[in-house]
Amino acid sequence: MNKIYAIAIVWMLCHFNLNAQQLNTNMDSTVTTTGQVTIKGVPIKYSATTGKQPVWDDKGKIIAGLYFTYYERSGVSNRAKRPLVISFNGGPGSASAWMHIAYTGPKILKIDDEGYPVQPYGIKDNVNSILDVADIVYVNPVNTGYSRAIDSMDEAEKRKTFFGVNADIKYLATWINTFVTRQNRWESPKYLIGESYGAPRVSGLSLELQNAHWMYLNGVILVSPTGLGIERGTAVDPANLLPYYAATAWHHKKLSPDLQSKDLTAMLAEVEEYTVNELIPIMAKGGFLSDADKKKTAARMSRYTGLSEKVILEHDLRIPKGFYWKELLRDEGYNIGRLDSRYLGIDKMAAGDRPDYSAELTSWLHSFTPAINYYIKNHLKYDTDLKYNMFGPVHPWDSSNNNTGYDLRQAMAQNPYLHLLVQAGYYDGGTDYFNSKYNLWQMDTSGKLRDRMSWEGYKSGHMMYLRSEDLATSNQHIREFINKSIPKEGEPAQYKR
Repeated sequence: MNKIYAIAIVWMLCHFNLNAQQLNTNMDSTVTTTGQVTIKGVPIKYSATTGKQPVWDDKGKIIAGLYFTYYERSGVSNRAKRPLVISFNGGPGSASAWMHIAYTGPKILKIDDEGYPVQPYGIKDNVNSILDVADIVYVNPVNTGYSRAIDSMDEAEKRKTFFGVNADIKYLATWINTFVTRQNRWESPKYLIGESYGAPRVSGLSLELQNAHWMYLNGVILVSPTGLGIERGTAVDPANLLPYYAATAWHHKKLSPDLQSKDLTAMLAEVEEYTVNELIPIMAKGGFLSDADKKKTAARMSRYTGLSEKVILEHDLRIPKGFYWKELLRDEGYNIGRLDSRYLGIDKMAAGDRPDYSAELTSWLHSFTPAINYYIKNHLKYDTDLKYNMFGPVHPWDSSNNNTGYDLRQAMAQNPYLHLLVQAGYYDGGTDYFNSKYNLWQMDTSGKLRDRMSWEGYKSGHMMYLRSEDLATSNQHIREFINKSIPKEGEPAQYKR
């Protein structure tokens, strides 16, 4: 009897220990399925491998498992010529779901043509996917998606190892090295794409991969990029917001008839020219600007923003974004979205300096969360009780020593094959389009790299691909970028005098 009792105790202890660990195990485990999607009239068969690949420390000990999904086109005879796109979203703390099931992947969520949720939720074929020209892996950094650090790591060590500009770049570069080696893709042309905070992430990765892992890229794609460590200052920073305000006012029909009658991009060309040539020098004068010039400037800004001269003067010509989102449609009882100003929200009171909530983000979480959870379980066949973190706990985030824009410039200078594409939505107020142009101008002041830099704008917001027209156009721009940035066979990577 004592022997049976002892066995029972051991079984119970093991059972309870297994239960305590089961949500965060299998740091190195994947499942593979197959699928097919028709892109531009051509059926594309593919395999989809999803699961976790480990992150190791310097001593070879597993410290985390990153959840990823890898799509590889079937029937490719020469994988060495087949491009590989490595895809990140941002946050920091955001999962890869956004671009995975709404932009470049073979399946996308069901939404209407402007990006709003519809029921029943679900998934459909993405006829615009870039899987016809490139294989794609979607990567979730620690605490996003199903990616987690090991349970025994304390919070201080997690922050030091994973949650900062440079720590993030360092461990992700090591993970990419392992992935490329495991999948036998060292010969392939390689691309990084990063949305929002993913932009500084992949910008920094371009140099880290090159200098620490000797992995050379063909292209980097920045989608709605946040700042890249390039300073704006007290004059440029507020002035650069004017083109975004003008785009938003145009969309909501708050401009004068002569401006409203123009095409969006034609109207913005006028605003951009005013911003660079007149407004920035005006802002530089600060408190020494004369009253007459201040009133003249407020009138011009009112013309472009849809706000009254009175409120512009009350803010000394410097309109906070939060206030603009609250003020533009205040008289109509609505606020506008932060990351996409086409979206409308309703606040408890008309009074206030900023909206009560982000109308666009709540809409996106509404449509994406059921879709990604359904898709992973029912299509990719990955089964876990872990919570899929659309946004995971990664704060406080160490933002110090962010030199990622200049890192990207250095990587391009060192690698004549490396090209850059920037994509931005005109109605994005979180990472506005004009500042993404400004990044390019300041990244390489010599101008010697600009023939390998390109910029594209879209009549939508932060996730331009949610609008069906822009989904087709933006994917085509990536497709063309990939084709353009692959050198002709035998063409050397060198500069010629």
